[in-house]
Amino acid sequence: MTLHSPHLPHRPHHLQRVNPAELSPPTGFSHAVTATGSRLVFLAGQTSLDTEGKVVGDTLPAQFEKALSNLLTALHAAGGAVGDLARVTVYATDVADYRAHAPELGRIWSRLAGRDYPAMAVIGAVRLWDEQAMVELDGVAVLP
Repeated sequence: MTLHSPHLPHRPHHLQRVNPAELSPPTGFSHAVTATGSRLVFLAGQTSLDTEGKVVGDTLPAQFEKALSNLLTALHAAGGAVGDLARVTVYATDVADYRAHAPELGRIWSRLAGRDYPAMAVIGAVRLWDEQAMVELDGVAVLP
């Protein structure tokens, strides 16, 4: 079963991505997202934990892929789809490493979540709950 293919139909009409020409062109995010819907889904921070609660992945890209997959799994379980994501926050223990891997992380995002980007931010964190975790993602989705 594919949980999050960018080719699955999504519901874009309730989210409007706003990228004003007066701001720098967004790369991998939207400057603003307006939402009209009937239900909010608040997605808890997800790291690269496997089903046994162990951090998997020795590199930032590997951990990012698992963390994003976990976030999308929670979203789908709540009845949402990738296109319902209005906001995602990324917490990284090494922002310079995150920037260095940005092109690869973008390819991972595109493969799992498509090209309709939510409003996003990357925040540097000294450490995450699990010491081995390099990245954590949380988010807000608006369902129609």
